Amino acid sequence: MTHPAILVLEDGTVFEGESVGASGLSVGEVVFNTAMTGYREIVTDPSYARQLVTLTYPHIGNTGCTGKDDEASKVWSAGLIVRDVPRRPSSWRSEVSLQDWLAARGVVAIAGIDTRKLTRILRERGAQNGALMAGTIDVEQALEAARKFPGLKGMTASQGRQHHRAVPVGRRPAGPGPQ
Repeated sequence: MTHPAILVLEDGTVFEGESVGASGLSVGEVVFNTAMTGYREIVTDPSYARQLVTLTYPHIGNTGCTGKDDEASKVWSAGLIVRDVPRRPSSWRSEVSLQDWLAARGVVAIAGIDTRKLTRILRERGAQNGALMAGTIDVEQALEAARKFPGLKGMTASQGRQHHRAVPVGRRPAGPGPQ
């Protein structure tokens, strides 16, 4: 069973598709990446914090997901935008489908939109704030959220990211934290 999803850009452009992740609302700067592979590495890369990542390659999720491909212990991107996600992955390494992996981590994602058109808009008009909404849809609420997003201008590379102290090799950190 699929749920509706939308991407609304701050200029009022609306893309309608279907949810391939968690339900909810997520806002960020809409960017694109032209890589053909590495979707798990991209969404777990801290450099994509507070960004809604558009993957321009048309088929994303073919190989499913495995814990061995994460760049970080959590998803950093604010959301994922793709053209097509297969119903079932086809790889001996796959532990779970991309859709299930995204939903389990609370990532709002959309498929079934024209990512070529979106990429042309971003390339010609520059980066824009956007809102991804899945499940219950309210275009006006999404547009308002996109326009209220403060953007990334003026942010340093480390703002909004967690910092972990270094631990010598072979030693476990004391107290709470990654073990």
